[in-house]
Amino acid sequence: MSIRRYGDKKPTLGAHVYIDESAIVIGDVRLGDGASVWPGAVLRADDDAVEIGQRTAIMDLSFAEAPKGRPVHVGNECIVSHGARLHGCVIGDSTLIGIGAIVLDGAEVGSNSMVAAGSIVTPGTKIPPGSFVVGAPGKVIRETTKDELAWITKETEVLGAKAARYQSQK
Repeated sequence: MSIRRYGDKKPTLGAHVYIDESAIVIGDVRLGDGASVWPGAVLRADDDAVEIGQRTAIMDLSFAEAPKGRPVHVGNECIVSHGARLHGCVIGDSTLIGIGAIVLDGAEVGSNSMVAAGSIVTPGTKIPPGSFVVGAPGKVIRETTKDELAWITKETEVLGAKAARYQSQK
């Protein structure tokens, strides 16, 4: 794993954080308790902060960068799925960002939402809480269901247990 300072900015890790050996964490990155950063993921906070909430999973090959004046904030109990890209945006609690989805500068995705695989949330877009977003550009097509929200909760628990197992094998 590569945890790097950038000037006077250094990562801050909460309790029980798992960072895979191939992940890269640079600068003012703040990882909440129980957060996990999976293989090949990059969290880059050389210009502004990247804050990852408690029990949030940043999955394989995902990328988050905070350009100057646009911090990245990902809430608690979220899943940023494989190959997703976050750039200067805000993600609410208990939200799934699907495989290969992109959320761009100044966009906000409300809590309890899902952004479908491959979708693009364009700069400055405000997605209300409880939304299911699809497409490029991403559009709200409906509200998330109780079953979908229960799945996000269950999957964050599964990923937390898996991360703890990986951490114990180091």
